[in-house]
Amino acid sequence: MNDNPSKASFITKGAVIAALYVVLTLVFAPISFGSMQLRIAEALTILPMFTPAAIPGLCIGCVIANLIGGGVIIDIIFGSLATLIGAIGGYLLRSNRWLVPIPTVLSNTIIIPLVLRYGYGVDLPLYLSALYIFIGEVAGCYVLGELLATALLKRKDIFKED
Repeated sequence: MNDNPSKASFITKGAVIAALYVVLTLVFAPISFGSMQLRIAEALTILPMFTPAAIPGLCIGCVIANLIGGGVIIDIIFGSLATLIGAIGGYLLRSNRWLVPIPTVLSNTIIIPLVLRYGYGVDLPLYLSALYIFIGEVAGCYVLGELLATALLKRKDIFKED
């Protein structure tokens, strides 16, 4: 048997991140869904700065959270795509912690208002919907995400690659 500890570590980290994303989204469900939302789980979008395992972890977590949370297929697909785009972009910008959240904020600000309009029939002007999503993303990714990053930077060994 050829066990690859690095691959096992990658999968484990991604699974833990996905599970955390799901739990945080569902525990705070009243504010995680809707035209005005603050997903506490979006704080985890800072994690691509620490490990590439966060990319699939965040995307899979978003898929599962949207499935369990009763999301429509458009949300499950495109909401998760917005998270994937943000995670990949955050990983590419990982050398500057202040830039890491930008791709997530932008991808969600652009994609989620369209999901709300065409998936859920939310009848807000797109610019207003985008503004609400932008505010929630800034709060989740920058405010909460940067608090998480500050704590994790003190414990970088948690994400040490095997």
